[in-house]
Amino acid sequence: MANNVTEKKSTEVADAIDMSWFEADAGKGNESIGQDDLALPFLKILSGLDPILDSLETARKGDIYNTVSGAVYKGKEGIRVIPCAYQRRFIQWAPRGSGTGAPIAIFGPSETRPKTERSSEDNKDYVVGGDGSYLEETAQHFVVILNADGSAETALISMKSTQLKKSRKWNSMIAGVTMQGANGPFNPPRYSTIFKLVSKEEQNSKGSWHGWEMSMEGTVSDKTIFSRCKAFCESVEDGDIVAKHSEEDVPSPNKNSDDIPF
Repeated sequence: MANNVTEKKSTEVADAIDMSWFEADAGKGNESIGQDDLALPFLKILSGLDPILDSLETARKGDIYNTVSGAVYKGKEGIRVIPCAYQRRFIQWAPRGSGTGAPIAIFGPSETRPKTERSSEDNKDYVVGGDGSYLEETAQHFVVILNADGSAETALISMKSTQLKKSRKWNSMIAGVTMQGANGPFNPPRYSTIFKLVSKEEQNSKGSWHGWEMSMEGTVSDKTIFSRCKAFCESVEDGDIVAKHSEEDVPSPNKNSDDIPF
């Protein structure tokens, strides 16, 4: 009898919720929150030594991980995303474990960068006369994730090292999309197309790792999603959204990881 009473009370409370309460106070309490107070999720492929594997029993090497929500996507099944904006950056890192965990500096393609020299041992571009810091060319793909439950969220996919080739391939696929308009064929905006991203094992003479593989799935048909992607793109281009890199958002280096520098 006691259980029946409890269940009835819970149902009555749930039924009493009126969404108009929340709608009337939309945004209240969040007025002072800016982009510096928010974390843009990174989507990364888990490497064999990633500490996340110790805390998430369902996660496996090669799976795709959301650094903010903690969501894990099976690498073979992949995720559906809409690319919204792209940036090419050169990130200066301190030797792993010796700094704050954040980049020393981030440079755009046209900005003056420290002189570097490539090491024959690990193929990293070390700053000449420095303290062991190095520059890493990084492709930043800002995307909107389309979740299976119909929800959507923004994220960043950071590609470097062996994955720069994948980044160029993806950019070429996006640039190659054409549509027929009133005035003839045209190249639609970056955020017009849905892509499926999966992780696949790759290897060469120096080791193996998991990398990105992308395929075109279709055209965006939801106007609300399209508008959100457009707004995200404009925020990135206007500098309102800036990627905050950290060592935690990149794979842990080892000879069989996604961080192989060749």
